Amino acid sequence: MNYTSNRLHKISFWHHIIFWSVYFLFNTFRWGSYFDDYVYSLKTNLLGFPIHVLLCYFNIYFLMPQFLFKKRYISYVILMLSAIFLMVLAKFNLTYFLISKNVWPEGPQTITTLSLNYTVDMMIGELYVITFITAIKVTLDFLKEQKRVADLEKAQLETELLFLKSQISPHFFFNTLNNIHSLALEKSSKTPKIILRLSELMRYLLYETKLERQSLENEILCIQNYLDLERIRHDDLLQINMSISGDILDKEIAPILLLTFVENAFKHGANKNIGIVNIDIDFTILENFLYFTITNPLPAVTEIKSCLGESSGIGLENVKKRLMLGYNKEDYDLKINTENNKFTVVLKIKVC
Repeated sequence: MNYTSNRLHKISFWHHIIFWSVYFLFNTFRWGSYFDDYVYSLKTNLLGFPIHVLLCYFNIYFLMPQFLFKKRYISYVILMLSAIFLMVLAKFNLTYFLISKNVWPEGPQTITTLSLNYTVDMMIGELYVITFITAIKVTLDFLKEQKRVADLEKAQLETELLFLKSQISPHFFFNTLNNIHSLALEKSSKTPKIILRLSELMRYLLYETKLERQSLENEILCIQNYLDLERIRHDDLLQINMSISGDILDKEIAPILLLTFVENAFKHGANKNIGIVNIDIDFTILENFLYFTITNPLPAVTEIKSCLGESSGIGLENVKKRLMLGYNKEDYDLKINTENNKFTVVLKIKVC
């Protein structure tokens, strides 16, 4: 798509040839029909078109960049009018000596000498051609600039989204590796299982999150692997209640978006509380929307602020930014509340 778009805004040498050829033929037949003399029209256009071309290119490739774009307006106007006048003078003499003594057959009277009316009329005609060509050039430059800005914005958004997606807390992996080390020293039977779950989770985070959307089924599987690792780490002190209702097949969502909420629940819920911790997770699919709810106990009062996503690390602000960058406003609704000593996140998001 980018290649095609670049081709649309790129003007090659052959585009110039084709444009001027069509313009030349149009003018030749137009004035040939007007004079009822196509040979005369051909001669005058063969003489006049090089003048048109020189003036147009002189304006768009020299005068405009050197004077107009640099806000040297008076110099631009003077040079432009001077160039047009010189070209009209050249056209008058070439027509007089090479084609016809009557240099202005379409005028109100026979003209054999350079007159004010002839000069003004010819200069206006040249201005018309220059304005027409300049308008085409400015339009193409505008479209090219718009595309460049759009490409930059897209690249910036993609870079920012990639950065946000890569911010899964390293503390989780450090803690998990420490647990594996402890289990290995104890020669626990849980060691192979936790290594397998960690391997699956890391493979998913490394290779399956590069696309803009991932299947909801894979996202839930990723979360289950994460939960299995946390269950092993917290042992009997953690109770996770996860429910899924509705059809999760053929549904897509931004990768590791939901995992952020789950990680937040453990970071500020299970890891900040002493004793048995209950975490409730619910996936409900209704038509084209997923209703995701996760609830965890609030930590101590001093930790509530960080639980709301204002602490360092990925936080919930990361998720809000990803939703804003990756979805239209009408495609999601995020609600976060703290009631009855519980922290609850409710996300409604389009998954079709």
